[in-house]
Amino acid sequence: MRSDRSQSAGLSLKIAAGAGLAFLHLPILLIFVYAFTTEEKSFQWPPPGFTSKWFAVAWNRPDIWEALWLSVKVASIATVIALVLGTLAAAAVARTKFFGREVISLLVILPIALPGIITGIALRSAFSLADIPFSFWTIILGHATFCVVVVYNNAVARFRRTSGSLIEASMDLGADGFQTFRHVILPNIATALLAGGMLAFALSFDEVIVTTFTAGQQSTLPIWMLEELIRPRQRPVTNVVAMLVVIVTFLPILAAYYLTRDTDQIAGSGK
Repeated sequence: MRSDRSQSAGLSLKIAAGAGLAFLHLPILLIFVYAFTTEEKSFQWPPPGFTSKWFAVAWNRPDIWEALWLSVKVASIATVIALVLGTLAAAAVARTKFFGREVISLLVILPIALPGIITGIALRSAFSLADIPFSFWTIILGHATFCVVVVYNNAVARFRRTSGSLIEASMDLGADGFQTFRHVILPNIATALLAGGMLAFALSFDEVIVTTFTAGQQSTLPIWMLEELIRPRQRPVTNVVAMLVVIVTFLPILAAYYLTRDTDQIAGSGK
């Protein structure tokens, strides 16, 4: 009797999990389907026909390439800033003890905990008060606020799993601070930094809300997609671009998952 109940409960959980996954991923599959539809003014289901012409149309649109290049540049620079600041903050919090350490940790994490619209309004107000014109760099600063958190979370967890005795041994053997970082610390945190950087790039690449408040008249790829949705013609082009965004953001997230799934195998961890 108990076995039958367990099997019934297990089947129910599997059905519920399958339904949840379908609910999450079917809309993404619809994006791929509508990228090939022959209908260019609305989203009909089922599609009246299929064509690949929209890929050629998207390829020849210079505004798409401009928005794509802007998104890539912003995401790349924001990721570099996040790697530097996030790693330094993680090292300070994880490897040293000082007054207010937990408060600093909370302040670093806060931007990603707050709703994006709050962060966007705060940044816009700050830029306006400081008379900073909206530009390429204001977008980067806006994206860096939450990209730092992603790198910080990965790095601080890895720092805490890396034994301090390794650093002490390196110092005892005559290595200076740079040599210890290069040969001991960096190899232990490298995959965490790479994963954090990939996640930061993915988040920056498809960010909409903060970008809306900090971009001014510029259009990153997600902003371009929002503007295109209100136009009555060539809507499948938007779905073609959406496919690109899905692929560009999915690959770094997948790579980050594989890089961090075996984090228990760290040299000197727990010793």
